[in-house]
Amino acid sequence: MLRFIGHQKLYGNEGNKYQSQTSDCTDCSYREKCFRKNTKTAKRRTLYIVDTGDGPNYSEDMRKKIDKPEIRDLYSRRMGIIEPVFGNITACKRLDRFTLRTKAKVNIQWLLYCMVHNIGKIRNAMVPDPG
Repeated sequence: MLRFIGHQKLYGNEGNKYQSQTSDCTDCSYREKCFRKNTKTAKRRTLYIVDTGDGPNYSEDMRKKIDKPEIRDLYSRRMGIIEPVFGNITACKRLDRFTLRTKAKVNIQWLLYCMVHNIGKIRNAMVPDPG
């Protein structure tokens, strides 16, 4: 029997925590199935269920936004201006993954990728076309 302990925050998520009493688990016939590790030393079962329904649905918000005619025109221009940059950086220059961790370091690495892209554009503008 699991009892409701309360609503808690764990690892950035919020959810409900349930726990059994030690006496409930001592003679339980499902003990071997319930405790996968340390079945001899485990004292009680704890269950944490994350709340998922309360957060915003970004995909649905974007779908509603793009359905508006004025936003559709704006987004179609973005597809022609911004997306080729990402395509060039990932496909042509093969800069398709970040090798550093933390937001600050990834930001620096992204800025370096953008510099490589811009240097390529400058080079192409300065070197005459051989054809």
